[in-house]
Amino acid sequence: MDVNTLDFQQARIKQILFKSQLRSVLYGVREADEALFAPQGNALGQWLSSVIKPKFPLRPEVREAERLLHDMLGTGRELAAQYRRGQIDEARRGLTRIDRIGEQLVSVLHKLGQEAGRFGAAA
Repeated sequence: MDVNTLDFQQARIKQILFKSQLRSVLYGVREADEALFAPQGNALGQWLSSVIKPKFPLRPEVREAERLLHDMLGTGRELAAQYRRGQIDEARRGLTRIDRIGEQLVSVLHKLGQEAGRFGAAA
């Protein structure tokens, strides 16, 4: 499987999808299920483990992306728990933390995508 620019653009969309789903939880549109916060149940986590990690197993950017994904999912889980405890405004304000982590994650993936494009998929 070749990894190209389109794959990395899709990763950004998957990250935005997570933020949208979390926002739906924090605004009472949907219930939070644990799969939303599990790397295996998250579209971006699935992509990292099935496409990127096998292709770039030794790249530090992959480890950093995984760390940031875990941070983002853990923060999302905390915000959903705050919402369930009735700390609705605090939980919603926490979306800025998700935005910050998400941008860092996209930045790391962008860097990896540039490297992959520069040196070919075997980088």
